[in-house]
Amino acid sequence: MKTRGLAVHSGSAPLQPFEFERRSLRPNDVALDIAYSGICHSDIHQVREEWGPALFPMVPGHEIVGVVREIGSNVTKFAIGDPIGVGVFIDSCRTCASCLKGLEQYCENGMTGTYNSYERDGSTVAYGGYSNLFVIDADYAVHVPKNLDMAGVAPLLCAGITLYSPLKHWGACPGMNVGIVGLGGLGHMGVKFAKALGATVTVFSHSPEKEKDALAMGADKFVVTKDAQNLVALESTFDLILNTVSAQLDINLYLNLLKLDATLVVIGLPGKAYEVNVGNLLGARRSMAGSMIGGIPEIQEMLYFCGKHNITSDVEVIDADYVNTAYERTVASDVKYRFVIDAKTF
Repeated sequence: MKTRGLAVHSGSAPLQPFEFERRSLRPNDVALDIAYSGICHSDIHQVREEWGPALFPMVPGHEIVGVVREIGSNVTKFAIGDPIGVGVFIDSCRTCASCLKGLEQYCENGMTGTYNSYERDGSTVAYGGYSNLFVIDADYAVHVPKNLDMAGVAPLLCAGITLYSPLKHWGACPGMNVGIVGLGGLGHMGVKFAKALGATVTVFSHSPEKEKDALAMGADKFVVTKDAQNLVALESTFDLILNTVSAQLDINLYLNLLKLDATLVVIGLPGKAYEVNVGNLLGARRSMAGSMIGGIPEIQEMLYFCGKHNITSDVEVIDADYVNTAYERTVASDVKYRFVIDAKTF
């Protein structure tokens, strides 16, 4: 089916209008009219080949919400008219231990990215969500609660699940003291989820002007990190810390904030390796771990949780012709807190 979107044709080129063909429906596929597509910072990294050689032309976008327009002959999971979401991957091997556990993001044979990749046949280019139409195997799409604003749902398919998954895995609950490092597209979702799970939430940020927003989102405390003494005063007080920033920082300052047997989870991807003082781990049997998005069952669980608690991302909705400017503003951290493209404008 003929599709309109935006693409880049080289790592130094801007996004520009692009017309291409989506595949016809296979028996287990669904087609959707995209309503909104979020802009993730990883889109920018891949478009600009900052994570290695890319596949061009590239249609980015892996935070996708829309409405089902057509279903394949074997599909029972969705009906025409259903709100639907698509996230960071569109397939996986389906047979490894991770896939069988519903942890497709850790597929031992590699998940299939929503864009900048080939589908499992090895020859079909996967084009992402900066477009007006999408086609996907129904097993890799999720239901969107009808009570939620669709523009605010789009970033949940990446930014949302990236924070929900570690909070659930490490058991955020009432009585736990949870720290969120950074209040950006990722961090602000961490605040909302941790608070909804009943934890006491502290935001760590180098930007004092974000305190009002953090408290409005549910944070109990806000700590300005420009002064390291503000961190020293909180040593050994946290059960769980989620580091959402990609900028270089002294990770040891945050490890020292953990209680006995507590964990710091790295979510942001720094440009170079952290220098970890192992003594900070040994002294209180602390752990440092990593986490990446979530599998299909957990993404669906997260969306139902959001529907129950009326949680969405804070977004700025833009037209398609504003995307290149939005990229520059995203790099400059000039957005509260996620750009979302209105697909009607493609």
